[in-house]
Amino acid sequence: MKNKKLLVIFSVLAAVIVINSCKKEPKETPDEPYILDTGTFPKPDIASDNPLTREGVKLGRMLFYEKMLSRTNTQSCASCHMQQFAFNDTAQFSLGVKSLPGKRNAMSVVNMAWNTNEFFWDGRAHLLRHQSLKPVQDPLEMDETLHNIVTKLQASETYRQQFRRAFGTTNIDTLLISKALEQFMNAIVSNRSKYDDYLAGKATLTPQEERGRFLFFTEYNPAFPAASGADCQHCHGGANFENDQYMNNGIDDDASFTDVGREAVTGLARDKARFKVPSLRNVGLTAPYMHDGRFRTLEEVVDHYNLVKNSVTLDPSFQQQLPGGLQLSASDKSALVAFLHTLTDQHLVTNPEYASPF
Repeated sequence: MKNKKLLVIFSVLAAVIVINSCKKEPKETPDEPYILDTGTFPKPDIASDNPLTREGVKLGRMLFYEKMLSRTNTQSCASCHMQQFAFNDTAQFSLGVKSLPGKRNAMSVVNMAWNTNEFFWDGRAHLLRHQSLKPVQDPLEMDETLHNIVTKLQASETYRQQFRRAFGTTNIDTLLISKALEQFMNAIVSNRSKYDDYLAGKATLTPQEERGRFLFFTEYNPAFPAASGADCQHCHGGANFENDQYMNNGIDDDASFTDVGREAVTGLARDKARFKVPSLRNVGLTAPYMHDGRFRTLEEVVDHYNLVKNSVTLDPSFQQQLPGGLQLSASDKSALVAFLHTLTDQHLVTNPEYASPF
């Protein structure tokens, strides 16, 4: 009788095990939304199929700092996009896992939630999630395959559980990896500079910074030199100090082009030497400047804009300044640089929410 009872018990346990093994992976309860601190910025247009959630942003942050995404397990996204430099690199061209330089200067990945016109200097990535995986596969950068990064992450219990919390599944794939990275980069917000405090009535600009502010936002007017500005806001306007356009800003003439920029993506001659206009927020931290990192200082940048070089695709806003240029005085150049430094956000570079979780 005792043996029969034991047999029944074992049979029941076996049935329970079989039933449980046939059950689908349990669904995770809906994740809490991640609330962006947008401040005075307009509401960003976040992709409807990838809303920001607390666990999704957390996973993206982990992946952003994860060195397993590189072939040698020695580099992460953060290796070339460092928080202390507003998620930019100080090198003219970042070095990949083979110690080979990239082809263009690394771009800052701040305020990506307000980027509405493709990604990279030439706009070759339509969505931020598409951009996120290209450096992984680039032989000059992280030099890894998507198959390998999925295999590495799938072998980690930590990542399997975090993907479950973020997306409700432990089955990791490249789409979910890219969506997590997209969420974290969309969560990186910079809106606490001295200039933001000035707009809110919490800070006062120095006379030099105020002169720079006037020059920055005032249009170029050669008929009235005393009232003429540098017209920087034409390209670097709005809350994020950019216009989401691709422009030729006159750093080369027709004979000097070595990078055709946007033209390589669109195939249109009118896009030759046009590059994405970057945000000027934290520009004091993101040297060197331009797509090829040719300028080491803001002073060099201002000198360039004082007298640009002409070419067939030069933007009309610069053509009207030729042949004499802006004719800025030395003090006005210094004032512009002083104003640009008011766009530095110290909270961004020290915010623990954006730092490595490891």
